[in-house]
Amino acid sequence: MSHQLALITGASSGIGATYAKQLAARGANLILVARDAARLNALAQSLRDEHGVEVNVLAADLTHHADLQKVDREIHENTQITMLVNNAGMTVEGEFIEGDIAQIQTMLTLNITALTQLAHSAAQVFRARRSGTIVNIASVLALVSESANSAYNASKAYVLSLTRNMNRELVDSGVRVQAVLPGLTRTEIFERAGKSINDLPAEMLMEVDDLVSAALSGLDAGELVTIPSVEDISLWQRYDEARIAILPYISLNKPASRYLS
Repeated sequence: MSHQLALITGASSGIGATYAKQLAARGANLILVARDAARLNALAQSLRDEHGVEVNVLAADLTHHADLQKVDREIHENTQITMLVNNAGMTVEGEFIEGDIAQIQTMLTLNITALTQLAHSAAQVFRARRSGTIVNIASVLALVSESANSAYNASKAYVLSLTRNMNRELVDSGVRVQAVLPGLTRTEIFERAGKSINDLPAEMLMEVDDLVSAALSGLDAGELVTIPSVEDISLWQRYDEARIAILPYISLNKPASRYLS
Protein backbone atom coordinates (compact mmCIF):
# COMPACT_ATOMS: atom_id res chain seq x y z
CA MET A 1 0.00 0.00 0.00
CA SER A 2 2.97 2.31 -0.44
CA HIS A 3 1.07 4.45 -2.95
CA GLN A 4 -2.19 4.56 -0.98
CA LEU A 5 -3.59 7.45 1.04
CA ALA A 6 -6.31 6.45 3.48
CA LEU A 7 -8.64 8.91 5.19
CA ILE A 8 -9.88 7.40 8.46
CA THR A 9 -12.67 8.92 10.54
CA GLY A 10 -12.91 8.31 14.27
CA ALA A 11 -9.17 7.76 14.19
CA SER A 12 -8.14 8.94 17.65
CA SER A 13 -8.84 5.64 19.42
CA GLY A 14 -10.31 2.17 19.13
CA ILE A 15 -11.07 0.70 15.72
CA GLY A 16 -10.09 3.87 13.82
CA ALA A 17 -6.70 4.19 15.51
CA THR A 18 -6.06 0.50 14.93
CA TYR A 19 -6.87 0.83 11.23
CA ALA A 20 -4.33 3.67 11.17
CA LYS A 21 -1.66 1.51 12.78
CA GLN A 22 -2.26 -1.52 10.58
CA LEU A 23 -2.54 0.46 7.34
CA ALA A 24 0.63 2.39 8.23
CA ALA A 25 2.37 -0.94 8.82
CA ARG A 26 1.35 -1.88 5.27
CA GLY A 27 2.97 1.33 4.01
CA ALA A 28 -0.11 3.51 3.48
CA ASN A 29 -0.03 7.25 4.07
CA LEU A 30 -2.85 8.57 6.22
CA ILE A 31 -5.24 11.41 6.99
CA LEU A 32 -6.58 11.02 10.51
CA VAL A 33 -9.94 12.58 11.37
CA ALA A 34 -11.46 12.92 14.85
CA ARG A 35 -12.42 15.56 17.41
CA ASP A 36 -9.39 15.17 19.70
CA ALA A 37 -6.51 16.95 17.96
CA ALA A 38 -4.02 16.17 20.72
CA ARG A 39 -4.61 12.42 20.50
CA LEU A 40 -4.53 12.55 16.71
CA ASN A 41 -1.22 14.39 16.70
CA ALA A 42 0.33 11.96 19.16
CA LEU A 43 -0.81 8.98 17.08
CA ALA A 44 0.34 10.64 13.86
CA GLN A 45 3.84 11.24 15.22
CA SER A 46 4.16 7.68 16.49
CA LEU A 47 3.16 6.31 13.07
CA ARG A 48 5.62 8.58 11.27
CA ASP A 49 8.40 7.48 13.60
CA GLU A 50 7.60 3.78 13.46
CA HIS A 51 6.68 3.30 9.82
CA GLY A 52 8.09 6.29 7.95
CA VAL A 53 4.75 7.14 6.38
CA GLU A 54 3.16 10.53 5.82
CA VAL A 55 0.39 11.27 8.30
CA ASN A 56 -1.76 14.39 8.34
CA VAL A 57 -4.32 15.34 10.97
CA LEU A 58 -7.74 16.86 10.34
CA ALA A 59 -9.48 17.72 13.59
CA ALA A 60 -13.24 17.65 13.08
CA ASP A 61 -16.46 16.83 14.89
CA LEU A 62 -18.59 15.17 12.22
CA THR A 63 -21.80 15.99 14.08
CA HIS A 64 -21.12 19.66 13.28
CA HIS A 65 -22.07 20.70 9.75
CA ALA A 66 -19.06 22.96 9.18
CA ASP A 67 -16.61 20.27 10.26
CA LEU A 68 -18.32 17.64 8.13
CA GLN A 69 -18.08 19.96 5.13
CA LYS A 70 -14.37 20.41 5.83
CA VAL A 71 -13.76 16.67 5.64
CA ASP A 72 -16.02 16.38 2.60
CA ARG A 73 -13.96 19.02 0.79
CA GLU A 74 -10.79 17.10 1.59
CA ILE A 75 -12.20 14.02 -0.13
CA HIS A 76 -13.21 16.04 -3.19
CA GLU A 77 -10.07 18.14 -3.48
CA ASN A 78 -7.25 15.83 -2.39
CA THR A 79 -6.64 13.74 -5.49
CA GLN A 80 -4.18 11.51 -3.63
CA ILE A 81 -6.87 9.91 -1.43
CA THR A 82 -7.47 6.30 -2.49
CA MET A 83 -9.30 4.89 0.53
CA LEU A 84 -12.00 5.99 2.97
CA VAL A 85 -12.46 4.16 6.26
CA ASN A 86 -15.86 5.42 7.41
CA ASN A 87 -15.43 4.45 11.06
CA ALA A 88 -16.66 7.36 13.20
CA GLY A 89 -19.67 6.33 15.23
CA MET A 90 -21.21 6.32 18.67
CA THR A 91 -23.83 4.59 20.77
CA VAL A 92 -26.01 5.84 23.62
CA GLU A 93 -26.85 4.56 27.05
CA GLY A 94 -30.06 2.66 27.72
CA GLU A 95 -33.06 1.67 25.67
CA PHE A 96 -34.58 3.72 22.86
CA ILE A 97 -37.95 4.69 24.36
CA GLU A 98 -36.55 5.86 27.68
CA GLY A 99 -33.45 7.37 26.14
CA ASP A 100 -32.49 11.01 25.69
CA ILE A 101 -33.79 11.91 22.24
CA ALA A 102 -31.19 14.67 21.82
CA GLN A 103 -28.39 12.13 22.32
CA ILE A 104 -30.11 9.71 19.97
CA GLN A 105 -30.35 12.38 17.29
CA THR A 106 -26.67 13.21 17.71
CA MET A 107 -25.89 9.51 17.32
CA LEU A 108 -27.94 9.31 14.13
CA THR A 109 -26.21 12.40 12.77
CA LEU A 110 -22.83 10.73 13.21
CA ASN A 111 -23.72 7.12 12.39
CA ILE A 112 -25.92 7.89 9.38
CA THR A 113 -25.78 11.48 8.10
CA ALA A 114 -22.03 12.02 8.28
CA LEU A 115 -21.19 8.51 7.08
CA THR A 116 -23.59 8.87 4.16
CA GLN A 117 -22.17 12.18 2.99
CA LEU A 118 -18.58 10.98 3.10
CA ALA A 119 -19.43 7.67 1.42
CA HIS A 120 -21.33 9.55 -1.30
CA SER A 121 -18.45 11.92 -1.96
CA ALA A 122 -15.83 9.17 -1.96
CA ALA A 123 -17.95 7.03 -4.32
CA GLN A 124 -18.31 9.91 -6.77
CA VAL A 125 -14.64 10.79 -6.70
CA PHE A 126 -13.34 7.22 -6.85
CA ARG A 127 -15.74 6.22 -9.63
CA ALA A 128 -14.55 9.14 -11.74
CA ARG A 129 -10.97 7.90 -11.24
CA ARG A 130 -12.03 4.26 -11.66
CA SER A 131 -10.12 3.32 -8.53
CA GLY A 132 -10.56 3.46 -4.76
CA THR A 133 -11.77 1.65 -1.66
CA ILE A 134 -14.60 2.51 0.75
CA VAL A 135 -14.89 0.68 4.07
CA ASN A 136 -18.04 1.34 6.10
CA ILE A 137 -17.97 0.17 9.71
CA ALA A 138 -21.35 -1.25 10.69
CA SER A 139 -21.98 -3.76 13.51
CA VAL A 140 -23.31 -7.29 14.01
CA LEU A 141 -26.25 -5.47 15.61
CA ALA A 142 -27.26 -4.59 12.06
CA LEU A 143 -28.58 -8.17 12.01
CA VAL A 144 -30.18 -8.04 15.47
CA SER A 145 -33.46 -6.36 16.42
CA GLU A 146 -33.99 -7.89 19.85
CA SER A 147 -31.28 -6.34 22.01
CA ALA A 148 -29.32 -3.12 22.66
CA ASN A 149 -30.62 0.32 21.70
CA SER A 150 -32.95 -0.07 18.73
CA ALA A 151 -31.95 3.26 17.18
CA TYR A 152 -28.29 2.23 17.28
CA ASN A 153 -29.09 -1.15 15.71
CA ALA A 154 -31.15 0.58 13.03
CA SER A 155 -28.30 2.98 12.25
CA LYS A 156 -25.96 0.05 11.68
CA ALA A 157 -28.55 -1.80 9.58
CA TYR A 158 -28.64 1.34 7.46
CA VAL A 159 -24.86 1.19 6.99
CA LEU A 160 -25.07 -2.43 5.85
CA SER A 161 -27.91 -1.72 3.41
CA LEU A 162 -26.18 1.39 2.07
CA THR A 163 -22.97 -0.54 1.44
CA ARG A 164 -24.78 -3.34 -0.40
CA ASN A 165 -26.46 -0.87 -2.72
CA MET A 166 -23.28 1.10 -3.25
CA ASN A 167 -21.66 -2.12 -4.39
CA ARG A 168 -24.49 -2.63 -6.90
CA GLU A 169 -24.02 0.88 -8.28
CA LEU A 170 -20.24 0.57 -8.43
CA VAL A 171 -20.02 -2.78 -10.21
CA ASP A 172 -17.24 -2.69 -12.83
CA SER A 173 -16.26 0.83 -11.76
CA GLY A 174 -12.91 -0.15 -10.24
CA VAL A 175 -14.14 0.90 -6.77
CA ARG A 176 -14.24 -1.64 -3.93
CA VAL A 177 -16.67 -1.36 -1.04
CA GLN A 178 -16.84 -3.33 2.18
CA ALA A 179 -19.13 -3.37 5.20
CA VAL A 180 -17.43 -4.56 8.39
CA LEU A 181 -19.70 -5.91 11.13
CA PRO A 182 -17.77 -6.00 14.42
CA GLY A 183 -19.16 -7.82 17.41
CA LEU A 184 -18.32 -6.77 20.95
CA THR A 185 -14.85 -5.26 20.73
CA ARG A 186 -12.58 -3.89 23.43
CA THR A 187 -12.78 -0.15 22.68
CA GLU A 188 -13.75 3.09 24.43
CA ILE A 189 -17.24 3.20 22.90
CA PHE A 190 -18.73 1.53 25.99
CA GLU A 191 -17.30 4.08 28.42
CA ARG A 192 -18.48 6.93 26.22
CA ALA A 193 -22.00 5.53 26.44
CA GLY A 194 -21.80 5.38 30.24
CA LYS A 195 -21.08 1.65 30.45
CA SER A 196 -18.11 -0.39 31.64
CA ILE A 197 -16.45 -2.90 29.38
CA ASN A 198 -15.52 -4.84 32.51
CA ASP A 199 -19.20 -5.72 32.97
CA LEU A 200 -19.09 -7.84 29.81
CA PRO A 201 -17.94 -11.48 29.79
CA ALA A 202 -14.33 -11.59 28.58
CA GLU A 203 -15.08 -14.49 26.23
CA MET A 204 -17.54 -12.28 24.33
CA LEU A 205 -14.98 -9.54 23.60
CA MET A 206 -12.71 -9.41 20.58
CA GLU A 207 -9.44 -7.52 20.81
CA VAL A 208 -9.41 -4.54 18.48
CA ASP A 209 -6.14 -5.60 16.81
CA ASP A 210 -7.69 -8.96 15.92
CA LEU A 211 -10.84 -7.27 14.63
CA VAL A 212 -9.05 -4.91 12.25
CA SER A 213 -6.65 -7.61 11.11
CA ALA A 214 -9.61 -9.84 10.21
CA ALA A 215 -11.42 -6.95 8.50
CA LEU A 216 -8.39 -6.17 6.35
CA SER A 217 -8.03 -9.84 5.46
CA GLY A 218 -11.66 -9.81 4.36
CA LEU A 219 -10.97 -6.73 2.25
CA ASP A 220 -7.96 -8.44 0.69
CA ALA A 221 -10.18 -11.42 -0.14
CA GLY A 222 -12.73 -9.19 -1.86
CA GLU A 223 -15.53 -9.66 0.68
CA LEU A 224 -18.45 -7.24 0.44
CA VAL A 225 -19.53 -8.06 4.00
CA THR A 226 -17.01 -9.10 6.64
CA ILE A 227 -18.10 -10.41 10.05
CA PRO A 228 -14.78 -10.94 11.86
CA SER A 229 -16.26 -13.08 14.63
CA VAL A 230 -17.96 -15.62 12.33
CA GLU A 231 -15.63 -18.53 11.62
CA ASP A 232 -18.03 -20.59 9.48
CA ILE A 233 -18.68 -18.41 6.42
CA SER A 234 -21.42 -20.81 5.28
CA LEU A 235 -23.61 -19.50 8.13
CA TRP A 236 -23.55 -16.04 6.60
CA GLN A 237 -23.99 -17.44 3.10
CA ARG A 238 -27.11 -19.37 4.11
CA TYR A 239 -28.48 -16.29 5.90
CA ASP A 240 -27.96 -14.22 2.78
CA GLU A 241 -29.40 -16.89 0.50
CA ALA A 242 -32.59 -16.90 2.59
CA ARG A 243 -32.79 -13.11 2.29
CA ILE A 244 -32.40 -13.32 -1.48
CA ALA A 245 -34.94 -16.15 -1.78
CA ILE A 246 -37.75 -14.00 -0.40
CA LEU A 247 -37.11 -11.04 -2.74
CA PRO A 248 -39.23 -12.28 -5.71
CA TYR A 249 -42.30 -12.49 -3.46
CA ILE A 250 -41.94 -8.98 -2.06
CA SER A 251 -42.87 -7.37 -5.37
CA LEU A 252 -46.05 -9.40 -5.93
CA ASN A 253 -49.21 -7.25 -5.94
CA LYS A 254 -51.58 -9.70 -4.26
CA PRO A 255 -51.71 -11.18 -0.77
CA ALA A 256 -50.21 -14.59 -0.06
CA SER A 257 -52.71 -17.45 -0.16
CA ARG A 258 -52.45 -17.94 3.60
CA TYR A 259 -54.22 -14.59 4.06
CA LEU A 260 -57.08 -15.44 1.72
CA SER A 261 -60.30 -17.04 2.97
